[in-house]
Amino acid sequence: MTTEDSYSRLDDDDYPAYTMGRAAEMLGTTQGFLRAVGEARLITPLRSEGGHRRYSRYQLRIAARARELVNQGTPIEAACRIIILEDQLEEAQRINAEYRRAAESVNSPPEV
Repeated sequence: MTTEDSYSRLDDDDYPAYTMGRAAEMLGTTQGFLRAVGEARLITPLRSEGGHRRYSRYQLRIAARARELVNQGTPIEAACRIIILEDQLEEAQRINAEYRRAAESVNSPPEV
């Protein structure tokens, strides 16, 4: 691996750079909370060669969203399901908007 490859990882939101302990510390939560969101299948951390969980910045942002809901009194399983459904809705809306744009371009009169 080159030095350039190593530096490119600094900008990669999906690179699993954080240990469970560091991730919990950054989120102000416990390692048990991170295990619980994993068990609820909200995030799936990658594993190091030694089998230790590693989290990406993207996964930490999702876990932070769950933490906010839990702090507001939502049970962890419900918080994870809410986030999954919100993400599915956002994706469906994005796809719907693409279909609408495509339909509008097909139905618009040709420019002369």
